[in-house]
Amino acid sequence: MAKVTLEQWRMFQAVVEYGGFSQAAEAVHKSQSSINHAVHKLQESLGIALLEVRGRKAELTDAGRVLLNRAGGLLNEAEALESVAESLAAGTEAQLRLAVDVLFDYDALLTAVERFAEVYPHTRLEIRETVLSGGEELLLQQEVDFILSARAPQGFVGEPLTRVKFLPVAHPDHPLHHLGRPVNREDLKATRQIVMRDSALKNRQDAGWLGSDERITVTNVHTSIDLIERGLGFAWLPEPRIRDSLCADRLLPLRTEEPWERDVMVYLFFADRDRAGPAANMLLSALRESLPPLD
Repeated sequence: MAKVTLEQWRMFQAVVEYGGFSQAAEAVHKSQSSINHAVHKLQESLGIALLEVRGRKAELTDAGRVLLNRAGGLLNEAEALESVAESLAAGTEAQLRLAVDVLFDYDALLTAVERFAEVYPHTRLEIRETVLSGGEELLLQQEVDFILSARAPQGFVGEPLTRVKFLPVAHPDHPLHHLGRPVNREDLKATRQIVMRDSALKNRQDAGWLGSDERITVTNVHTSIDLIERGLGFAWLPEPRIRDSLCADRLLPLRTEEPWERDVMVYLFFADRDRAGPAANMLLSALRESLPPLD
């Protein structure tokens, strides 16, 4: 049987976070005496001093610092458990938040969303487009319920959904298409490359071949396509996003010395699989059905 309660840990955390008992009382809308009592009982039950009051400020002891770190994880888990219970009790989700990497097949996504909207018209759906580690960051910050991404967030196991082929492309009139021979690395290095910026706000990462001396960096895949269709450079682009451009001969794959086409696996990652209700499961089922089967 636990000696202490979650509420006592919350009050202890509040005192540290807000810098004192009176400040914590004001922030969490409780009386200062109730917070004093909760923290006193916590220390008494544990048999160890967690705080030292110096002037008007409560400071952590060494033991308090260690236990505060552990308490933070405990409180986060308790909040997540309550959130799961609320989701299960409510049945259909009021809102779903999805992050989708720009390399994903948007025709498949829109087909799935169309089916979803017919079945769950009252569930709000928020779709955030991301690049590289942007989806991973949103998932780790609990700003989305699930992501479609080629990058695995640390500690998460994903479900493989689809493979996306990346093609090196340029406008048909671009000089790279008129060399009279396959394109090599030196040709690409001397040519302007259009690259996508990582949408993460922290710990941005690069990916792919970035050897060109000249670059234009953009944040939107449509901007990248438009620039290349204007003959301003080349890029590796996901085949699902440039199908129309390829069919209309506005873009043409480069003939290269090396086999520089590459496949990338896109995975589904949940923030918390147990919280997925009927609306989330229906949307994900529609997504799977709209994609070609994995080999």
